[in-house]
Amino acid sequence: MVSDVDRSAIVDECRRVLAANWRTGVRAADGRPYAYTCPAPGHYPWQWYWDSCFVAISRSQFDPAGARAELSSLLDAQREDGFIGHTIFWERPLTGARRLTYNVTEPGAAMTASIQPPLLAWAWSLAVGDPRAEPRIGAHHRWLEEHRDLDGDGLIWIVQPDESGLDASPQFDAAWGWRAHSRPGFVTLVQANRRHRYDARTIRATGGTVVCEVLTNVLYSLSRTALGRPSLTGALIDRCWDERRGLFLPVSDRRGRRPHRGGPATWAALAPLALDDLPEAIGRRLVEEHLLDPDAFWLPAGPPSVSAREPSFRPRESGLVRRYWRGPMWVNAAWLLWRGLVRLGFGLQADDLSARVARAVLTSGLREYYHPDSGAGLGQRDFSWSALVLEMLPAGPAGPGEPTDAGR
Repeated sequence: MVSDVDRSAIVDECRRVLAANWRTGVRAADGRPYAYTCPAPGHYPWQWYWDSCFVAISRSQFDPAGARAELSSLLDAQREDGFIGHTIFWERPLTGARRLTYNVTEPGAAMTASIQPPLLAWAWSLAVGDPRAEPRIGAHHRWLEEHRDLDGDGLIWIVQPDESGLDASPQFDAAWGWRAHSRPGFVTLVQANRRHRYDARTIRATGGTVVCEVLTNVLYSLSRTALGRPSLTGALIDRCWDERRGLFLPVSDRRGRRPHRGGPATWAALAPLALDDLPEAIGRRLVEEHLLDPDAFWLPAGPPSVSAREPSFRPRESGLVRRYWRGPMWVNAAWLLWRGLVRLGFGLQADDLSARVARAVLTSGLREYYHPDSGAGLGQRDFSWSALVLEMLPAGPAGPGEPTDAGR
């Protein structure tokens, strides 16, 4: 368990990092003001869509006005048609080598032409209030429905691995092959999608690969229900649930042909645990057969990004290729799975998981990801969304401005 002293130290660290990473100003090109939390100083200077959503949830515990400003900046970047990009370049435009792999369609673009998992409405409901009171959020969903719901069942499709936020996860290797993220051909995938301006319907019609990815649709469904729209849980079960394996798996499509529903077991396969209406029988299979398996996901520091049973499991960075998508624990993943444990009544296991993540944060600070065995910090330092550990902490006595509850 986390003691009151430990809790106070974690709160202090989260407040420190979020304050240090806070950015405000006015964009020179169009005079638009902005306020957001950069994911990590130096390496990630801009506003990333899903990072800001996760950070706003954490920030709202002690800075509600800042949480609103964070999400409002995403909306202030919105195009007239409702689109909001994966990355918004507020302070300075994209330059240098990143132009090769960032999803922009012209020099000086204000944001990328690709998406990230659309959890804005859900984050707004947790951090600010009723998203139905903000019409721009509804416009954002109308764009997603028109441009990414390719089959009319509500589920949305992605055109590159990084649109899922999971970039080089091995779940995409079968779909994109040598053009998957971190593979030699990824630049050619970016170039092809630029030519089609990241239009999913055109990409599929011209022979490109699109993927119905699980985590993306879990977060999208949570946002839809926050807006009072129908849940996508049933459609996700129909499309992605593999009864034999007891996992949710992505479906890829090329030229209208779906070659497989399969791939390695990653934490995204368990992400539907975060859905409030996931049938209990399915949820318990995900927990009992997979999440709590000490040889698969129930590792000492928390659930790894890839099951430790998988050949692709790589808990460390090694050599010239960073394989951090194939093993380490992410705090946002742990938090989403923790929510499922709480909902399904696995209270002791939920407390255990929160303590494991808290110990990693106490040892290494807020890092981009953590070694799933030792809890050692990996990747970027002072990584903002790892403040989601606040959501997993047990309630305790709070000082001025400190959070007083958890697991909202």
